[in-house]
Amino acid sequence: MSDYPIDITVTPEVKAFFDEATNTISYVVKDPASSHCAVIDSVMDIDYAAGRITYDNADEIIAYVQDNGLTVDWLIETHVHADHLSAAPYIQQKLGGKIGIGEQITTVQDTFGKVFNEGTEFQRDGSQFDALFVDGDTYKIGNLEAVALYTPGHTPACMTHVIGNAAFVGDTLFMPDGGSARADFPGGDAGVLYDSIMKVLSLPGEMRLFMCHDYAPGGREIQWETTVAEEKANNIHVGEGKSKEDFIKFRTERDATLDMPKLIIPSLQVNMRAGEIPTDKDGKPMLKVPLNGL
Repeated sequence: MSDYPIDITVTPEVKAFFDEATNTISYVVKDPASSHCAVIDSVMDIDYAAGRITYDNADEIIAYVQDNGLTVDWLIETHVHADHLSAAPYIQQKLGGKIGIGEQITTVQDTFGKVFNEGTEFQRDGSQFDALFVDGDTYKIGNLEAVALYTPGHTPACMTHVIGNAAFVGDTLFMPDGGSARADFPGGDAGVLYDSIMKVLSLPGEMRLFMCHDYAPGGREIQWETTVAEEKANNIHVGEGKSKEDFIKFRTERDATLDMPKLIIPSLQVNMRAGEIPTDKDGKPMLKVPLNGL
């Protein structure tokens, strides 16, 4: 990891927000030397059966930012989520900030633009986002430097964002007793995911790792923070030196038994547009349901 400008002597302030409906954890990450912050993996609420969008989770983040006098510099998406809808543009409208994601969003847009039969008006160049990160890119949160690491495998656009001594891993890893995320979505790859996990686990052992999801295995309380050292020692899928071959075999067999996420159809359509809801020809918010397409 010496090739990346990572400074673990800096400890950003991290506030977590748990969404029970999707088991998603969003974060406000604050520069300890200023009032500037970033919002990572925000959630927009949807009642899919009723076709109703609300913003309770996003409003909680907005209230926290405003109550603490913070300035939002960035709205970061660790990847194109398949299990919840991003609230990034809603928060941006209220608080400002730039929306950023990995540059391979273009691969995701091309893949799912075809699945959802999007017309030529749907741009597949990532232009819906304010910034597209490549491996090693840096950006500022106040005086605090953040580093984007390319960690694909779950999706082609996954990035881990290292901010001081805190790394936000998206779906690359779960808590040690949760293991790892699936790798069977279009563009996913179990072998690539293993390599990405090893990349994350090559960070210093004391590096704090923050999860995007937790499903409370065994009925324990929800958790979202661990360390590189804890993952290396105890992760049930990759810990204690488990081989790449064993991981690929396990991940492939396990993924074949998993159902699709309940919100994958609305999530992909919204999130590949940086959180904007698609519209029909009359400009009305509208989602599509492709049959036998996923």
